Amino acid sequence: MRTTLSVLAGLALALTQIGGAHAADAPTKPNLVIILMDDMGYGDITPFNPKTKNRTPNLDRMTKEGMKLTSFYAAPVCTPSRAQVLTGCYAKRVSLPQVISPTCPIGLSAEEHTIAGLLKAQGYATMCIGKWHVGDQPEFLPTRRGFDHYLGLPYSNDMGGEWDGADDVPPPKRKPPLPLVRDEKVIETLKPADQDRLTERYTDEAVKFIHEHKGGPFFLYLAHTAVHVPLHPGAKFKGASANGKYGDWVEEADASAGRVFDALRELKLEANTLVVFSSDNGPWLTQGKDGGEAGPLRGGKGGTYEGGVREPTIAWWPGRIAAGSTCDAVAGNIDLLPTFVALAGGAVPADRKIDGADISPLLFGKSKDSPREAHYFFDGDKLQAIRSGPWKLAVARQFERNGKVLKNLPKLARPFIPKLYNLDDDIGETTDVADKNPDMVKRLQEFAAKMDADLGAMGQGPGVRPPGRVPSPKPLLLK
Repeated sequence: MRTTLSVLAGLALALTQIGGAHAADAPTKPNLVIILMDDMGYGDITPFNPKTKNRTPNLDRMTKEGMKLTSFYAAPVCTPSRAQVLTGCYAKRVSLPQVISPTCPIGLSAEEHTIAGLLKAQGYATMCIGKWHVGDQPEFLPTRRGFDHYLGLPYSNDMGGEWDGADDVPPPKRKPPLPLVRDEKVIETLKPADQDRLTERYTDEAVKFIHEHKGGPFFLYLAHTAVHVPLHPGAKFKGASANGKYGDWVEEADASAGRVFDALRELKLEANTLVVFSSDNGPWLTQGKDGGEAGPLRGGKGGTYEGGVREPTIAWWPGRIAAGSTCDAVAGNIDLLPTFVALAGGAVPADRKIDGADISPLLFGKSKDSPREAHYFFDGDKLQAIRSGPWKLAVARQFERNGKVLKNLPKLARPFIPKLYNLDDDIGETTDVADKNPDMVKRLQEFAAKMDADLGAMGQGPGVRPPGRVPSPKPLLLK
């Protein structure tokens, strides 16, 4: 009897050890972080522009330890870009192709799958900090779109005023308050000076979230208000840069990223955490010294020249992403959702079309080719350009959005002739080579025709899905 029990005990121990070995060998879901800047240009940080006056030592280190993505695209302006991050779709597909204002009746539909919702289904703790801007009504807030918690501003920092919210409806031509929201409750109405602490408060919240969820897995979406005008660098950073208030805020944003990395290193989470740093659109050139710079790129925020949509993007995951590496393949913020979901061990639902693709093979050095045949550039509802490989075809007239007076207004009335650029040879989009490459023009026009049949090159095509909508929107008020 004792012999039998000993044999059974030994067998049980062996099975436990085998099971434990299998559990130890099982892949751990990685922590996932997006740090998204607002209006930061391709030329605003030293990894992409060594000549910039802005000092960004933490992003320099992130680049040395990770990968620089040199052809990573967003949308020309705020709302569309954030909709793309959240849904993996071109903003037009989810009916958010334009910037929406406070108290707007539309927002991101509850029918759309979001990156946070899909990761939450994989067991992730999810947190959104900062600028939201895909709907400010309670029905559209982050906690209704897959995030466990939220702290931030529901729209741009120039869209709110000092109105005290005493009336149910703000007086005509007066801006609504600038509400700081925690989850679904307004906790403060910010005065201009209060914005000076926004970056610090966002960073404190991010570090707190990382510490609270160090057991993982977690998804952190840190969407800074910086460096969107009005500029509000913190007290420690005012006057510290060689580039005025704009440089001060860039350098504070760099320090914020450094605090996030410090928290990950302190908790020994860096080997199991992917961080992607990027921006929602290019620099707001019309703001002059209060706007950023696009470096070698043409144009800025609001346009589909490279300066408006190609973003300074870095991916960091020590031990998984090769240190000091560079990826020149075409990718974009529509690719974040499918990439993150795949890394989490999930699958993107097939009940609706998304436009992004898993770019983890690019990040891990297993491929140098974009997973998508073409990337499309929309200005609002209008398709303006297509890129495939190094080739970019403008199928509609583009604007640089630099505030300069147009000298040849009569030319705008003339029919537009498509222009072709080889971005490998001509990153500044200065030379039209369409006449020398008719076959490439034809190929890219075929891509444009496919998109016209899907989302529409001008109006709304059959692939456009409706936004969320509320019947009687009201300002978010401090109660």
